[in-house]
Amino acid sequence: MKFAPFSVQQLKLLTWWCDNSPVKDKNGIIADGAIRSGKTVAMSLSYVFWAMKSFDGMNFAMCGKTISSFRRNVLSFLLPMLEARGYEVSYRRSDNVLTISRNQTVNYFYVFGGKDESSQDLIQGMTLAGAFFDEAALMPESFVLQATARCSVAGSKFWFNCNPENPRHWFYEKWINEKQRKEKNIIYLHFTMEDNLSLTEETKARYKSMYAGAFYARFILGEWKVAEGLIYDMFSDKNIIAVPGENELFGSAYVSCDYGTLNPTVFLMWRKHHNKWLCVKEYYYNSRKTHLQKTDAEYAQDLIDFIGSTPYQCVIVDPSAASFITELMKKGVKVIKADNAVLDGIRRTAMLIQTGELMFTKDCTHTIAEFGAYHWDDKAAEHGEDKPVKEDDHAMDAIRYFVSTVMGRTIGTSVRRR
Repeated sequence: MKFAPFSVQQLKLLTWWCDNSPVKDKNGIIADGAIRSGKTVAMSLSYVFWAMKSFDGMNFAMCGKTISSFRRNVLSFLLPMLEARGYEVSYRRSDNVLTISRNQTVNYFYVFGGKDESSQDLIQGMTLAGAFFDEAALMPESFVLQATARCSVAGSKFWFNCNPENPRHWFYEKWINEKQRKEKNIIYLHFTMEDNLSLTEETKARYKSMYAGAFYARFILGEWKVAEGLIYDMFSDKNIIAVPGENELFGSAYVSCDYGTLNPTVFLMWRKHHNKWLCVKEYYYNSRKTHLQKTDAEYAQDLIDFIGSTPYQCVIVDPSAASFITELMKKGVKVIKADNAVLDGIRRTAMLIQTGELMFTKDCTHTIAEFGAYHWDDKAAEHGEDKPVKEDDHAMDAIRYFVSTVMGRTIGTSVRRR
């Protein structure tokens, strides 16, 4: 594994706690800014170096949104870098404990996931000498408060990194805000992609082309930006094509469904077209307008008719539609439950629309119309939340189910939010 030299900003992050540093007595550090700016690499190394120099036989917390994301985004590069520098490293996946030793010093690093309010229970009762939060803004406040409260060992410090979110987000208001930083005695460093010397100009240009609107401001410019207006404001005529011939479509289809009883029910069929995913056709039934509610059995038959003779991999359904899933399975339809993480799905979908990797035929009229109506909730934004208005969102949800469930793993691998 090869790494470029550290930038000036990364060196500040690496050495702020050292004996000759003028800020060594600070209680912690926050590094925020653009994706791929090198803050996670420098912070994770610095955290371990500090812990091994300052303590022996102590417990430390290393936190990500989930344990699996922390393994992927931090441990995958941290462990070989530590071993290359002479540290002995042992990671027990069964209890998520990283034991690090060098010479006669041994410390224990417990890996936690802070994905929801219940996550605070996992860390309660521990005594820690330090806590490191990767992507702190994606964690609930209760988890971060519980973890920092566990740092009761003399000389313990807090370490946070994140990409920006809404400027009224709890982490911005209670930790990054200048007044709060002074009260908590915390250092703040802001990163851009220029601070990652391993990125070529071509790579930076590629990342810049992947985002638009609020996502560009946050992930590329590193700004705490309110998400407002249309959610997919990057959607345009470039994402719409004429219906291709069957000989231009490749592989088996996927069908994604947003099921409604009083609300509309939507089916979207996806095929590969010139190495892009194309929504080739839609089914859109609104019982409010027809004044005729369909049964699960009728919707299931409509879906079977919608698929017709087209070979398909599976049907992706909103996991809350339990009765509809049961009916489909009774009829022999291959069903998987959708990944329903809303914001992650919106981010992924926006990126694919921006890069032109997600396309729609002009016959998908209801879906295309929803793109012009699907917008952020202004009232939620006032409370620091990114939340879509729950109107005109049925095709949008079906798109998100497909992107997150079928394409999510590939996107997450190629675009790490460091």
